[in-house]
This record gives sequence, structure tokens and C-alpha cells, in this order.
Amino acid sequence: MLRVKQSFDRLPSTSFLRQASFDKLRTNGRVIGTTIGTVHAEGEAVLRQASFDKLPSTSSGQTEELSEQLSEPYMLPSTGFLRQAQDKRNSESEYERLLKRNILLNNYRVTMKQYFYERECQNSQLREQSLLDRLPAFITYAKQECLHYGQFLQHIDADKITSRELLAQLPITRKSDLMRLQAKISPLGGVNAKTANLGRIFQSPGPIYDPENTSDDWWRMGQAFYAAGFRTGDIVQNCLSYHLTPGGFILDSGARACGCVVIPAGPGQTEQQMDIIEHLKPQGYCGTPSFLKILLDKASTENRDISSVTKALVTGEALPQALRAEFNTAGIETLQAYASADVGLIGFESKSDDGFIIAEDLLIEIVRPGTLEPVADGEVGEVVVTSFNLDYPLIRFATGDLSAVKLGESDCGRTNMRIKGWLGRADQTTKVKGMFVHAEQIEQVRQAYPHITKVRLSVTQNNYNDQMHLQCELDTKTDSDVDIASAINDISATLKKVTKLTGTIEFVALGTLADDGKVIDDLRAID
Repeated sequence: MLRVKQSFDRLPSTSFLRQASFDKLRTNGRVIGTTIGTVHAEGEAVLRQASFDKLPSTSSGQTEELSEQLSEPYMLPSTGFLRQAQDKRNSESEYERLLKRNILLNNYRVTMKQYFYERECQNSQLREQSLLDRLPAFITYAKQECLHYGQFLQHIDADKITSRELLAQLPITRKSDLMRLQAKISPLGGVNAKTANLGRIFQSPGPIYDPENTSDDWWRMGQAFYAAGFRTGDIVQNCLSYHLTPGGFILDSGARACGCVVIPAGPGQTEQQMDIIEHLKPQGYCGTPSFLKILLDKASTENRDISSVTKALVTGEALPQALRAEFNTAGIETLQAYASADVGLIGFESKSDDGFIIAEDLLIEIVRPGTLEPVADGEVGEVVVTSFNLDYPLIRFATGDLSAVKLGESDCGRTNMRIKGWLGRADQTTKVKGMFVHAEQIEQVRQAYPHITKVRLSVTQNNYNDQMHLQCELDTKTDSDVDIASAINDISATLKKVTKLTGTIEFVALGTLADDGKVIDDLRAID
């Protein structure tokens, strides 16, 4: 237990404690599950002790005073453990003691913590070797715990996978495979561990079902919020959807991991959003960049005051430089996070246009699309993730996103590898208003109308807002204008039902669309 406690550089959640313990629990190739349970049971005591180990060093007199102040009920940053009061000081009022305690804790939070995890600035070679050392035990665990990997990796000798070169020989599980896997094994395709501690299941477009363990910061988003300047006590208006998809919950957990208070606003209802900002005066925004633009435009048009918002963490869409500049002009310092419903946080910015720093506890490869082969640093390829998540192990998981390694380290002090950001898709899947749209969904719309021979969905932007336009090839020579209008409305409703997004419909003559196999044509510029 002592080794486990000393390995923490911040007060971890129970799931992270379970993760850290797992790395030390292999004997003769077998995972010792009972020890994991022991760590769970002893976790609270370890965390309580660790919390005092991490307090700032002081003189003996200051230490005594600090101990007295912290003897009241409190919640230390980044933990959910409430310490019960054990001492009362009759010489001071309750208010005075609470005030001193809060001042001490807030000073600690502000002055003692430059990074969300102290290991963000560790030696990069030590980080790399640590992750590679974890691979054999983790692959063994996934084969034993997950139906998918038990079959998919059955011929793999996990003990031999100790380098990136050997990892690159393993087969890839693609995001596009999840629908097929989940159709065979409900609900999560056998990718989840049999002993997974899950609290929610979400539905993403596809449909693809995604799990969540509801422990603190399970998605690891705290790193991104902290790098973007979010701190304890900040009020954050979260404008990603909480409905069925996990986006709202992912951001919510990351903001709360930094000690922020979250307004679960979701998207839309801009008038009500304006009222909330004026009444509660949040310091931060999180959501898509396009919706932040909508709020700014509405505030300008209606002379509403949203000047309290000075920082933003945006995700789900690309952030063009011109739009970032517009946010900066409005006094909103805006950084990006790269996350997915499967992995959680993958990368984040610590400064504008300096690449995305890879989140801790991930192994990232950039792979030539359609192959197992990693490309050279700087070359564009598909982002492939190995995530050491005991509930939902992902081993060589291909996201479908294109990017490239950005050479060197960030001058912010974080030492992990960087990627250049989103550079397109390796397949025809695209993301519209933060929601994935798959070619299979567009084909589903076409199949609902036998007279349509071919379709193509074009995705464009107008004033930084994504727009979908579906062209349908069919013969309308004998149809009346009323029939055509009715058919367009009907197809539009089907498109919205299937994709959860609105789009315009256009009928075109037979032979108009190119015979190139393209179903989704993303015409948005990559900035």
C-alpha cells in the first residue's frame, strides 16, 4: 500500500487508485483481483494521509495552526472524501475558523499546483517506458476480462508486447467496428470488462453505445480544464448536450474535477442562456465554438451583458483562427480539447496554436489509414489510442480522425507528445455540430425511399455554424410541385430522425451525382 500511496502526485479518484494498483499486481502472468479489492477498501485511509503529505511545508508553529484549521469539516481538492470535525476551538467563532480554513486551502490550491497532475512535467522517456511496462499486464487483463479481446487477441502473447514496434503488430479495433460488435453482443460489444463498474450508458450517433463509470473525472478531462485556466470556485456554463450523448457529462466531470461549479445548460434556448449568464455571471464557458459564437452574436444584437465569461474550453468542432481571434477580442481566452465518447480526453491545448498535448495515461500512435503501420513523425495519419481503462479497455483503438505528431515539447512545461489537431477523417464519417454522422446513416435515409437511386450529404459552414445539405437523385418529371414539396418535408424529417440533426433536401436529376462512392462530402475548410 505504501508504494501505491507514494505513486500519486494528486489525490486520485477510486478508479485511478484501482488503475495504479493494477499495474503492480501481476504474478506469474495472472492478475490478482483480490488485491485490487483490498486497495479499494483501504483507499480512503490512504487518501486521507496522502492529502496531508501534499500540503505545503511550513514551520512547526504554522503546521500546528494549519492542522487546527483543517480539523473542521472540509473537502480537499480533487477528492470526494469528507473529513469529520474532531476538534472545536472555543476561543474563536465558527465563522472565523471556517474563514481561516478556507483561506489556507485556497492558498494551497492556487500556489502549490502548477499542473493538474504533477507527472505532466515528468521526463518524457520515463513516461514512455512506464506506459510500455504496463502493456503486458494490461493486455492480459483485457483478454481475461473482455469478450472482444479474448477472441480478437487470443493468439497474442501479451508478455512479449513491450515496445511500440511490437504493439504495432497487434490488430486494430476501429470506431466504425463498434456498431457491428454491439449488434452481436449487447450493449457494449464485449469491449467492456466483465467486472466493469458502470453507472451510465449513452447513445452516440450510429448508433454507438458508450459507457461511463461515474467516479470523479473518469473521462480525465480535468487536465484540459486546468490547462485552460479553470480553478476552484469558478462558475462554468456547460453548453454541450446532456441528452443521451455523453458530451455534457464529459465536460461536467472535468470542470468539477478542478473545483468548478457547473451550470448544466446544454445547447439551444439562447434567450434563457443569456438570462443565466447575466444572473449568475459565470467566469467560464465550455461547449462547441459555434454555440459560443451564437451567444456572442445574440449578446451583441440585444445588448446583453455576458462580460463575466473570460475563459472557454471548446470541443466537438474545429476552431478556426478567425473565430478564436473574435473570442479573444470579446475578452474570452479560448483553448481547445480533443476528446471522444469512447476514450474521453485525448489531447488539449495549453496555449493557442501550439498543438494538442496528449493526456496522461494514453499511448498514441499515428497510423497510415487502412494499415497497422505507424507513419513517420510529422506525417498525417489516423489517431490510434491505447487507453489503460480497467472498465473499458481500448487497445489500438482507431478513432477515424487524422492528425500528425508535432515535434518538440510545449514551452508550458508539460512534456508529453503533441499532435497538430484535427486534420480530417480517415473515413467518410464526419462530425456536425459536435455529433458524428456516418455514411451508414445516410444510406438508411436513402433506403427508406425506393425511388431515390443515389444520395450525397454535403457539409458546409455559414458564419461558423455547420450546415447539412442532402442531394437525392430521382426522377421527378411526372410529380407535381405539391408532391415534391411533400416528399422533401418527409425526407427532411427522416434525416433528422436518423442523425438527430436538421438539414436541407434537394432533388437532382438522374446522373447528376458523381459515381465515386462518396456519400458524405465535407466541404468545410480545415484551418
